[in-house]
Amino acid sequence: MKKRSKKYQEAFSKVEKNKLYTKEEAIALVKATAITSFDSSIEVAIRLNLDTKKADQQLRGAIVLPKGTGKEVRVLVVARGEQAVAAKEAGADYVGDTDILEKIEKENWFEFDTMIATPDMMPLLGRLGRVLGPKGLMPNPKTGTVTTDVAKAVQDAKAGRVEYRTDSFGNVHGLIGKASFSDQDLLENLNAFVAQILKVKPATVKGEYVKNISVASTMGPGIKILTNTFDK
Repeated sequence: MKKRSKKYQEAFSKVEKNKLYTKEEAIALVKATAITSFDSSIEVAIRLNLDTKKADQQLRGAIVLPKGTGKEVRVLVVARGEQAVAAKEAGADYVGDTDILEKIEKENWFEFDTMIATPDMMPLLGRLGRVLGPKGLMPNPKTGTVTTDVAKAVQDAKAGRVEYRTDSFGNVHGLIGKASFSDQDLLENLNAFVAQILKVKPATVKGEYVKNISVASTMGPGIKILTNTFDK
């Protein structure tokens, strides 16, 4: 059994076992149990009643958090012509087409956090699927990273877009900010993320959709939240 650090044990002692907190209590507690020397990331985990063997119950998408993520995002846009110009004007960190793809392939270059591409560039990106896919960098229409409106996609990425995707167990995880955020800002981001997951509930789901919700800081303990606290 892995031995936990003294800091973790102290943080864990602040969380009552089996207690379900209101979202306001959970946000205050997740900040109080942030134990890293750096500004901890705060994540939400939602366990859903989904059968991920069914294609229509595999959730994938993105949301722009109202208060951002607190992270600096380096954006690469793969586009040509006017779209490339629009991407640069919107603040993309890197813009290119075949040249940038060759750099990735030959130099193993990954100095970016998100990749956006226009639809016409996707056939060229196909050969990089084996390296981009495992890193979660492959553009996808469902997350808004394959688009003809690259300017908006760049702006959304810079503003705090977070992607979500169900794992094989029907769980969804998402970043909702940093420990340095105010309680109110974290709460707004949490509400927005949960609202998005509720919005995309598959029509074929039977029974209770949300099984449980919890928040945690980097290396900190999980804090379970009353699911009905989001009805308010």
